[in-house]
Amino acid sequence: MTDHRLCQRLWRSLAVATCLWLAGFVGTASADWYRFSDTAMTTPVELEFWAEDKALAERAGAEVMAVFHQVDEQMSRYREDSEVSRLNQNAASGPVAVSDSLFEVLEKAREVSNLSDGAFDITFGSVGYLYDFRAGKKPSDEELRSGLPRVNFRDVILDQDAQTVEYGQAGIRVDLGGIAKGYAVDLGIERLASLGIRHARLSAGGDMRLLGDKRGRPWYVGIRDPRSEGRNAVVLPLEDVAVSTSGDYERFFVDEAGDRVHHILSPATGKSVQGVQSVTIIGEDALTTDGLSTAVFVLGPEKGLAMIERLPGIDVVVIDDQRMMHVSEGLVPPESD
Repeated sequence: MTDHRLCQRLWRSLAVATCLWLAGFVGTASADWYRFSDTAMTTPVELEFWAEDKALAERAGAEVMAVFHQVDEQMSRYREDSEVSRLNQNAASGPVAVSDSLFEVLEKAREVSNLSDGAFDITFGSVGYLYDFRAGKKPSDEELRSGLPRVNFRDVILDQDAQTVEYGQAGIRVDLGGIAKGYAVDLGIERLASLGIRHARLSAGGDMRLLGDKRGRPWYVGIRDPRSEGRNAVVLPLEDVAVSTSGDYERFFVDEAGDRVHHILSPATGKSVQGVQSVTIIGEDALTTDGLSTAVFVLGPEKGLAMIERLPGIDVVVIDDQRMMHVSEGLVPPESD
């Protein structure tokens, strides 16, 4: 859970800082900070942790990176041989048995969808595939009208007893891009803990998990200014939590009308959500914070904060399109005496 004392300290020292990651270095000393980096799930993966010896550090680094590649092989929609791709190909024809890992992620996705009244919806992929952000291509209104009837999380039918998944109609494309990285981060932290690591920071794109503190002091985590890559809007002193950020600056292009077209799509319209620039969720595990950051982004500041205030142990920072910052009650600065 978020340490309220740390949050109070945050508001007493809102100095802008840039978190610099050092990648690919393994120290020569025995007990030391070790750092590893890789690319998996189409995003940079960065790992920093304290280990008592180099051999343990090298083993831990390799095992954590292997976790990300395994989840990518299971859950990427970009791989034709992934478990998700096979599900998209076959689940409309009848129940498909899936792995424990995929079923766990699908159950969490359904939970977040229900909490947010469908603002988070993994079937957005049914129209999401029509976008090509590298090429600056978006679908026509006619293409969206054709695909939107297949965007409905309730059409992903989970049978817990049989551990099967069935789609309620043909043409559904599940996309786990808004939740699978958080799951991989959690698995990576679990692997580190099983090896005796007690102080670590693991991130994959906008998803991060902190294991313990930074040996006697908090980790300082910057929330990026959505309109300035080199600056942070705020810096959070945190420990033993998950942090996930969704922003309209991650994958986007500017269309011929001058509008920002980004990858966070409204399940209701199939178009990029307007009114929010970034959302950061702080909670206990990255599987939850990953899904919630997208949900709040779609809901907007007012409805998003209302949802978060109902969830114990969860906090949020929203930066809207007017550059205003909205924070949940757990992050509200204390009144001065």
